[in-house]
Amino acid sequence: MKKGDLLYQQYVNILKEELRPAMGCTEPVALAYAAAKARQVLGAIPCLVEARISGNIIKNVKSVTVPNTGGRIGIVAAICAGVVAGDADKELQVISAITDEGREALTEYLTRAKVTVEAADSDLVFDIDLTLHAESGEVARVRIVNNHTNIVLIEKNGEKLLDLPISDSSEEGLTDKSCLSIEKIVEFADCVDVEDIREVVERQIKYNMAIAVEGLQHRWGANIGKVILRRQGNAIEKKARAYAAAGSDARMSGCDMPVIILSGSGNQGITASVPVAVYAKELRVSDEQLLRAVALSDLVTVHQKAGIGRLSAYCGAISAGCGAGAGIAYLQGEGVEAVSHILVNAIAILSGTICDGAKASCAAKIAAAVDAGILGYHMYLEDQQFYGGDGIVTKGVDKTVRNVGILAREGMKETDKTILEIMLRED
Repeated sequence: MKKGDLLYQQYVNILKEELRPAMGCTEPVALAYAAAKARQVLGAIPCLVEARISGNIIKNVKSVTVPNTGGRIGIVAAICAGVVAGDADKELQVISAITDEGREALTEYLTRAKVTVEAADSDLVFDIDLTLHAESGEVARVRIVNNHTNIVLIEKNGEKLLDLPISDSSEEGLTDKSCLSIEKIVEFADCVDVEDIREVVERQIKYNMAIAVEGLQHRWGANIGKVILRRQGNAIEKKARAYAAAGSDARMSGCDMPVIILSGSGNQGITASVPVAVYAKELRVSDEQLLRAVALSDLVTVHQKAGIGRLSAYCGAISAGCGAGAGIAYLQGEGVEAVSHILVNAIAILSGTICDGAKASCAAKIAAAVDAGILGYHMYLEDQQFYGGDGIVTKGVDKTVRNVGILAREGMKETDKTILEIMLRED
């Protein structure tokens, strides 16, 4: 692969598109973004907000703490934060600049605002449709589908200010991920001009390591990162798991530090980068080698997620943990053979782990995912592997990745519905 090749540029573009800053869990932030945009269009603080949102949005917002809101949790808090104090121009950092005055305004608004929430009458996995009503009678509507900032409809008083066709693909407007393969990802990591990826990957490492350190230094969520270090030792494998989990500990519990997301998820962005960075420090590798390894981890993660979708019943941290295992191996001089075996091994270990929404336990799933990635590498070093025919594993790493996509996208549809039904029970 050469720098001037189309494939080379596609890989660079994928990293630039996927590695984006966000503050807080991306689904509540997307709700806040839609609300802030609708309020901007309305030109007033609404007295009524009608929210129609898809089940996966409900699942991923219901139990997560919304940053900068004084510890508030859930859908109404996210919407109202966007309405009262959000800055739509900041997109996924829409509520990053809320002040004490803004939090006081939010507290007051929550006492009088009427917010109705219902499941969207839509087949789309990602669908946010907000209608805001002002006391004057004016109405504004904003709809986001497929990914977190993809606004397809803006209306004011029935007049369409923006009306874009809706695709059933979460990859609408993004680089086609079908160009990804494990062989080419490793080739890209080997040959990439580091300056072409330095800005986005360095920022990913900087932001995500910072929130990991925060998670270990203070009390957040279930403190999974601290538990690992205190109870399971200080070996490098444990540190890699602990730091990644700690980043999620903080993020899922309302920490207002930004992270760099991957495939629409901050937890995936953390999981794909932090363990690799922890190993790089221990191994004292060059900054260039670290950047190449994290880029490889990111692309391996995206390759898996392309078939799964941005939101599903399949825990995306598992994909990122597999990517981290590959990145850790690459740091130590391994090539395409090792990366292929590691990925298949890791996929076989934890595929099928459910996503039951964003919340404190995501940190524990991240720890397990990183452990699976590292175990997949250790298996390779011991000349051990899983073979085609072992469950969903088949001959060829990219075919096994394809099988994971089929499992998650098609096989787990009913699982997704059942998860949501359980989460919404009042018992």
